[in-house]
This record gives sequence, C-alpha cells and structure tokens, in this order.
Amino acid sequence: MIPIRNLVAAVTLVTAGGLAASQAERVRAASNGERLFQQCSGCHSVDTSEKRVGPSLKGLFHKHKLANGTPANERSIRRKIMNGGDGMPAYERIFSAKEVDNLITYLKSR
Repeated sequence: MIPIRNLVAAVTLVTAGGLAASQAERVRAASNGERLFQQCSGCHSVDTSEKRVGPSLKGLFHKHKLANGTPANERSIRRKIMNGGDGMPAYERIFSAKEVDNLITYLKSR
C-alpha cells in the first residue's frame, strides 16, 4: 500500500510539471505571435494607444468592444483576423489556425 503523503507528493510533482510545460507553451506561442504581429504592425500598435491606419491593439482583451462594436472576445477577434473587414484585409489564406492561435496568445499578453 502506498502511504498517502507519497501519493500526494507524486500528484503534486506531476501537476507542477504539467503547469510548467503549459507555461512554457504559452511563452513559446506568445513569442511566435510576436513574430507574426510584425505583419500587423504597419497598421496596428500594441505598445501605445496610438491609432495608425487601424486601431491600437494595446489591452485588446481588456476592452469590452472592438472599434466596430462587436464584443472584444477571442471569437470576435479570431473572426476579424480571418475575415478582415472595415478596411482590414482577411488573413485566412495567410495565417494558419495555429498561427492565429499564437497571434491571439501574443495579443492577450499585451
């Protein structure tokens, strides 16, 4: 029989390892997203509230609504990236689904 404290210690180690791996994946995704954002930076900023050709994306996921009035949530933002609109080009043929995931992870970190 396994003593309960050994079982708790094992579960804690496994959970901590999973959390560390999850954190490392988020950091990697954000880094890839930052690289992808270079294609967006001609029209958008993430460092200032300055409006360029398009709106600033600084604090995008802390806003209630996008500039076009739709909710500022992951679903709406993903749709805007993929389909474009309101003067923004569509990126559905440029970015893969994984790249959009990485870009969204980066935008969430800003």
